[in-house]
Amino acid sequence: MKIYNVQIKTMEKRRSIENGWIEIENGKIIAVEEGSPDVVGTEDLDGQGKLLIPGFIDAHTHLGIIENGIDFEGDDCNEATDPFTPQLRTIDGINPMDRCFEEAYKRGITSAVVAPGSANPCGGEIIAVKTYGRRVDDMIIKPVGIKFALGENPKRVYNDRDETPVTRMATAALIREGLTKAKRYLADIDAYEIDKENNDMPEFDLKNHALIPLLRREISAHFHCHRADDMFTAVRIAKEFDLKLVIVHATEGHLIADILGTEKLSAISGPVICDRCKPEMKGLELKNTAELVKNGVKTSICTDHPVIPIQYLPASAAMAVKGGLDSDSALEAITINAAEIAGIDDTTGSIAVGKDADLQLYCGNPLDIMNDPELVMINGKVLNNTKGDC
Repeated sequence: MKIYNVQIKTMEKRRSIENGWIEIENGKIIAVEEGSPDVVGTEDLDGQGKLLIPGFIDAHTHLGIIENGIDFEGDDCNEATDPFTPQLRTIDGINPMDRCFEEAYKRGITSAVVAPGSANPCGGEIIAVKTYGRRVDDMIIKPVGIKFALGENPKRVYNDRDETPVTRMATAALIREGLTKAKRYLADIDAYEIDKENNDMPEFDLKNHALIPLLRREISAHFHCHRADDMFTAVRIAKEFDLKLVIVHATEGHLIADILGTEKLSAISGPVICDRCKPEMKGLELKNTAELVKNGVKTSICTDHPVIPIQYLPASAAMAVKGGLDSDSALEAITINAAEIAGIDDTTGSIAVGKDADLQLYCGNPLDIMNDPELVMINGKVLNNTKGDC
């Protein structure tokens, strides 16, 4: 299948093609070219000069793990009975039948990073999924991280239970304790693999085992942080254990953006369309994303769905533009930057040969709240096609 006669924003180093075409085969992009294809078939699509961009990616959500309109029965986000739970797998809590998946892809969000909540200092495994499917096993892109949380949320949850942690010090200590145990567990495994005659394989421990990909830097540590001091604690812990760090929310990032830039960090800014609903969010400012980007922090934007419904991800990017971010950077924040931060940029996030055909077609500005995509495609499958004249 070819899509031709389109403007293309590839999101590859801001490359744009004024008039071009792409070809899709077996769900993958196999050509991205300027001009017109030599041969056009009946199954090919004339884009009528409209704008073709990659599908949007929400870099931090609880999509499907907190179901739409359901209270306790559909909320599987926080296992607040044990403060350190890296062994929990988000895939086991996601309901792909939740209607919010459809609301996501109809607004052009073709992938989402789904995480456990922030009740626990360590909440479990984070995965990236496509937003279309009936079985989550077929929708998963891959595991991308382990969820950690600092600040108010773990303090509040466990203070109400009169259990550890009730201070920021205890929260950090629990994280260090868990990572130290896992580091020793991994060292024992490595020693056994090197010399099986003189070393014993350690007794299997699911918590420690779940942290091995993190310690090997195969996935990232996503730290829930709103306050500046909590972000510095995350940096401190990441350096101690040589972790790939992603700051999630980064609400007070604008206060320390220059330092975060010097540390060459990645941040997920958001929710952007939000009130200052708790004390640690008192520093929320619309300029936050722009300040992070200006200071060299690789930044994406999230809805934190269901805090902000996932279909408002483009509106969140538009609000970041209102706060001083340029439009191209806003599009990058919800496409290629989100993919790179999640570690899924080998398959999605831009229009390039070899990547999944996760695409959307627009008549007008994709960030305009009044604009919906006229065409949405995930893995080459057309899910929404309302194409008409501009």
